Amino acid sequence: MKRTLLFTIALFIGINNTKAQTAPPSDLGTIKQNFKKLNVLGSVLYIAAHPDDENTRLLAYLAQEKHYRTGYLSLTRGDGGQNLIGNEQSELLGLIRTQELLAARRVDGAEQFFSRATDFGFSKNPEETLKFWGKDKILGDMVWVIRQFRPDVMICRFPTTGEGGHGNHTASAILAQEAFSAAADPKRYPEQLKHGVTVWQAKRLLWNTFSFGNVNTTSEDQFKLNVGGYNPTLGESYGEIAAESRSNHKTQGFGSARQRGDAFEYFKTILGDAPKTDLMDGVNTTWARIPGGAPIGTELATVSKSFNDDEPSASVPALLKLLDKVDMEFGRDKAMQTVRLRPEAVEDYTYWHKQKTKELKDLIAACAGLWFEAYAPEQSYAVGDKLDLRAQMFTPFALPMSDMQISVDGTVLYLNIPDNAFVLSPGKLSTEQLRPFTLKKITQPYWLEAPHGIASYVLANDTLAGPPENTDAPTAKFEFTMDGRKLAYYRKVMYKYVDPARGEIYQPLEITPPVTANIAEKTYVYNSAVPQVIQVKLKSFTNASGSISIKPIAGWKITGAANFADKKKGDEWTASFTVAPTDGKSNTANLDVVVTANGKTFSQGLLNIRYTHVPAITIFPPAQAKLVNIDLKTAGKKIGYIAGAGDLIPDALREVGYDVHQLSENEVINGDLSAYNAIVVGVRAYNVNQRLAYQQPKLMEYVKNGGNLVVQYNNNNGLVTKNLGPYPFQPVNQRVTTEDSPVTILDKDSPVLNYPNKITQDDFKDWIQERSVYMVSNIDPEYKTPLQMGDPGEPQSNGSLIVANYGEGRFVYTSLVFFRELPAGVPGAYRLFVNLLSKPPKKEGVGYKSK
Repeated sequence: MKRTLLFTIALFIGINNTKAQTAPPSDLGTIKQNFKKLNVLGSVLYIAAHPDDENTRLLAYLAQEKHYRTGYLSLTRGDGGQNLIGNEQSELLGLIRTQELLAARRVDGAEQFFSRATDFGFSKNPEETLKFWGKDKILGDMVWVIRQFRPDVMICRFPTTGEGGHGNHTASAILAQEAFSAAADPKRYPEQLKHGVTVWQAKRLLWNTFSFGNVNTTSEDQFKLNVGGYNPTLGESYGEIAAESRSNHKTQGFGSARQRGDAFEYFKTILGDAPKTDLMDGVNTTWARIPGGAPIGTELATVSKSFNDDEPSASVPALLKLLDKVDMEFGRDKAMQTVRLRPEAVEDYTYWHKQKTKELKDLIAACAGLWFEAYAPEQSYAVGDKLDLRAQMFTPFALPMSDMQISVDGTVLYLNIPDNAFVLSPGKLSTEQLRPFTLKKITQPYWLEAPHGIASYVLANDTLAGPPENTDAPTAKFEFTMDGRKLAYYRKVMYKYVDPARGEIYQPLEITPPVTANIAEKTYVYNSAVPQVIQVKLKSFTNASGSISIKPIAGWKITGAANFADKKKGDEWTASFTVAPTDGKSNTANLDVVVTANGKTFSQGLLNIRYTHVPAITIFPPAQAKLVNIDLKTAGKKIGYIAGAGDLIPDALREVGYDVHQLSENEVINGDLSAYNAIVVGVRAYNVNQRLAYQQPKLMEYVKNGGNLVVQYNNNNGLVTKNLGPYPFQPVNQRVTTEDSPVTILDKDSPVLNYPNKITQDDFKDWIQERSVYMVSNIDPEYKTPLQMGDPGEPQSNGSLIVANYGEGRFVYTSLVFFRELPAGVPGAYRLFVNLLSKPPKKEGVGYKSK
């Protein structure tokens, strides 16, 4: 049976984050925090390699206690990490982890940035990382972010000396050191200076030293901060905020306990002046930072002191006057004409003018109780179609407003100037129907718009680097005059609806191709010239007519084509094609589906990802599948599968003809397991399934009675039982990360290398990302170890595959990354994994006798 259409798999469950309104918070606690933040002109940029590398307690302290503009630059989106909650891998996992980081930042108050680098998997040294990433491009992205963000202090999570334990970690520190100086050098990346940034020199670069496990890089002679304080305005300590923030990294299993009380962070100065008493030593973080700005700070303090909790709107007139004063004192022309500053000092003027103007406008809206949003009646629309939006506005207070104008992406959709007056009645919601506008661009994440390699994404231009999401998503601009002052506010256009069980729900707007094409399988594996039927599921997002076809492929015969007409929005249908190799040669090819709709050509599918802790994710991957023609023999058909942390191996096995059944706990403990030719335990199952400790005796009994049990890799930490097999062995944190590392066959007569497929060196060609993770050591002599491998320049290990006969059956444990290789259609990985599933009949068996 073919597996479910991959690109339409989704968990349709409640999404907590989408219940939030599009407007920023306006509660009293937020207002008071924002008053304090307005009086601070300082910024800190934290730098590391992956999502979850960041120090959330420090970020919360910097953003919420010190009120600095605080950012986290994660060089990657965590694409190569493990997935504890689902089976998404690679860029799909990166999409989820991007949203996990944004959810974390909403809690701790920092901002989020990225480079174009991908997490290509575990790397043992920075040289490998920098070679894969392409050092110059990633360094350029960091310089671009620094020149835009203009941090006074930069902090890296890891050192350049390797204590971080991961090549990506060390590389992030190496790049941070070089970027610290490169951002200030006009000769480095001069092309950036043509796009609205200037050079920038941070005051210092610090290493946030740490104590992880057995590695302690802190010492009492280092500069330290107590970041464990309590914030009475927020009603939480920074340890509590940090735990809530970090617990958003659910794919990595980083749920954290709330911590209270003193907590010290230590810092070692890498570049620049060392701090003595304060992180910002030598940096003026008051309004006096700007010549002539000190009176603004004084006036702001007066407005803040007079703030009335029971009547926040009473502060609006004073804040509007303060906004006028900020514009008057802070403009670029003012700086250049009256202060005679160096060009970089003028840029400091304009930078802080932009930041503080936005903060001040948001504070005015919060005190005024102003609320705006623009929403669509449906979630999905085809590019080129027109969208009818509704805008809503509300304030609980009587406020004089005039010259109301609403536009989306520069197009005016609403204009109301009768007698130059527009009044929002206090306490009354105003709803306006906007003029329709044409949707111009598909909402594909900008880093996925072009095909990419293993190490970095391809950007249309270098200035796109940095933002976590698309910056060109449809956005409504609300402009009006209040008390003689022109104001403008921006709100992202969302889809809003009411769910009977969950209440009001907000989801991102989806702008789609007119018709999407989802191929039923990601990979089609052939071991003969017998044709396979390839089904393509079509979905129309507009009224459409056209055709669907498959591009010709050398060495393959394709039969079928389909026209469609008068399809309506929401229509779904299936087109079928027959595909077969034209010769017996082993080969691989890409199959591309082309859709012509309303005279235009598209070749994109539809993928929805739904989890409770992040907003809905929708992307449009290439309408493409992989064809693999291999010499593959199979033995036995019925496979039992015990799910682990999530992988696609059951789907891959079904693709080559296996009947795969996912086993429940009741079936393992009480069922007849002898019906299965083999039972496979999914990746990290002994880390995530507490009940496996109780199922283990039945699995060992299954083996002893003649069964074939194949256990895939587990993390060495957090095992639910130490007795993973019939004889002792121990998973350890040892990997072979180079995917083309040489493999030595130690036992050419091993059944797992001979039945039903003869495994040779050719079967280890074209593997992706890595060979083996969390290999095993302390291996009992009862196990046979048919393979040996290791990264270049490192000791060879036989811990990637161990096999033992136990009773009448066979036990296999493997740390080879089949969970990556099979979905990618790697021929040799298929052949070897099928062998692991296939216990030879006794009369054909070669090698081991049962104990």
